[in-house]
Amino acid sequence: MNIEWANMQEGEWSLYLAKTEKGLCYIGSDPEFKDFERSLKKYIPAAVLVENKEALQPYMIEILEFLLGKRQVFSMDLDVKGTPFQEEVWEALAQIPYGKTVSYSDIAEKINRPQAVRAAGKAIGANPLLIAVPCHRVIGKNGAITGYRGGIEMKQTLLKLEKQG
Repeated sequence: MNIEWANMQEGEWSLYLAKTEKGLCYIGSDPEFKDFERSLKKYIPAAVLVENKEALQPYMIEILEFLLGKRQVFSMDLDVKGTPFQEEVWEALAQIPYGKTVSYSDIAEKINRPQAVRAAGKAIGANPLLIAVPCHRVIGKNGAITGYRGGIEMKQTLLKLEKQG
């Protein structure tokens, strides 16, 4: 399966984006191409990567607008693949409004599995679409900024950006 990808560089932001024919399937802050390739293949093991910045341009424009505080909601098509449980958690993440935060237990409640806080946390950590599926909006119940695939600093930057927006 061919997956088109591009690296987006903007100021301090360096993101890898990848798409299938259905939509964006991966956004990551992987430091190097080999890290990006390894991460993407966790989600789509049969991926054959084809660099195509032009094909990713519409997605990069929306991400850039978001990072510049000019966009709060994405209109791009997403192609997110996970287990049924993960997809349920990711759908709950997509419902968190811009500028708001919720706790891991809030997400577990939202999917009607209040005892599954740890499992929900694991699914949140496995989210392949940083920023587009806003897992950065999930914080500890005590307000602590907790783990993030893109790193705590990136999570803090995204939350600060949304507070200003």
